[in-house]
Amino acid sequence: MDSFKIISNSEADTMDFAKTLASKLKKGDVVVLTGELGSGKTKFVEGFLSYFGLQDEISSPTFTIVNEYDYKDFPIFHFDVYRLEDSSEFYEIGGEEYFEKGICLIEWGEIIQDALPKNYIHISFKKDGNNENSRILTVSGTCQIVSK
Repeated sequence: MDSFKIISNSEADTMDFAKTLASKLKKGDVVVLTGELGSGKTKFVEGFLSYFGLQDEISSPTFTIVNEYDYKDFPIFHFDVYRLEDSSEFYEIGGEEYFEKGICLIEWGEIIQDALPKNYIHISFKKDGNNENSRILTVSGTCQIVSK
């Protein structure tokens, strides 16, 4: 699995990277976001959705597990699985059925690791201990789109 690192020095950097990635994805792609609270996952989603003109519709799916955003060609599903105990709860809501219907963004995806499709992009967010605004994003995956 190839991987590369991106240094984000601001929320704008994170959002710009998200827009760039969004421009390369298609229906059926899955992006898994992991990292501690406050590390930039939600800012990434905000940037991602802005590429599709959906930035005014973003809301956290923390209590609903998934939000669906309608884009002209396909839906975009934003999952926050933080409150799930394990992948069995993901299966109970039919979570795996979303993978082929549109693009899926999954925050805290490590919780449902065994329910994830074979091919997906994984982005790990880590705070930089030397700069409170800086984040280290490690991008890896089995999806063909992942490259520098």
